[in-house]
Amino acid sequence: MATIKPLGDKLLIKRLEAEEKTVGGIVLPDTAKEKPKQGRIVELGQGRLLKDGKRTAFQVKKNDRVLFSSYAGTEVKVSGEEYILMSEDEVLAILD
Repeated sequence: MATIKPLGDKLLIKRLEAEEKTVGGIVLPDTAKEKPKQGRIVELGQGRLLKDGKRTAFQVKKNDRVLFSSYAGTEVKVSGEEYILMSEDEVLAILD
């Protein structure tokens, strides 16, 4: 099984599952489901490298539930699992 270790300020995020029903209770078929814009952080890189050779600390941490835009990151598939690789600055918010 392959593992993914993000580099620099990159994050590896597992997208949360799409909603099965609308608020009104209508069951959605797979083709009508919108991809969620939320995910859980699986892995972090080392942080962005600064000119002085130091690395910045992340504002997020492993297992944080985060919100991101529709077009953020790059989707990757490893060992049958789908993930998104994105920079920390593409994360819009941490959800409690």
